[in-house]
Amino acid sequence: MDEPFTEVLAGGHRNSLGRTGEVVTEVLADRARLEELFAALRSPDELVRMRAGDALEKACRERPEWFAPHADRILTEVGGIDQPSVQWHSAQMLQHLGQGLDAGQRDRATALVRGYLTDSDDWIVLNTAMAVLADWSATDPGLARWLLPELEHLSHDRRKSVAGRAARLGAGLQDPAPD
Repeated sequence: MDEPFTEVLAGGHRNSLGRTGEVVTEVLADRARLEELFAALRSPDELVRMRAGDALEKACRERPEWFAPHADRILTEVGGIDQPSVQWHSAQMLQHLGQGLDAGQRDRATALVRGYLTDSDDWIVLNTAMAVLADWSATDPGLARWLLPELEHLSHDRRKSVAGRAARLGAGLQDPAPD
């Protein structure tokens, strides 16, 4: 593929991922194009940013070791984009990196995803943030203590998918003893 990713990811129906799969395949075949995909997140086109975030998440899922050196970038550049479709993908990428994050990065990742949970009204951001934080809280009692009341609150959300996931995740979390 010789076309720039910003052109490949542009156009088409807003609810479609368009040619995102082609971009993922290209990046996985040629790691050198990863930088071009990160750069696509700076596009003024919201659709390109959404599709670039999706492609980055899918590539990260397949090759998390490629993304470990970019953890700080994901926390700042990607995580700081005020667009729900990029936010949920950044939370997923941070989850894929998991144990590859150092303690400081893990703290920043937790703060970022907690912010998504408390500040967003997007149902996909909320569902993703809940799932990521519940996963991380299995090894972080302080996070679990913070998360339980948040899940209780969200279990009464007007959207069934948010309320249902919050209730399921809350039921699965053990109430950790205080420090």
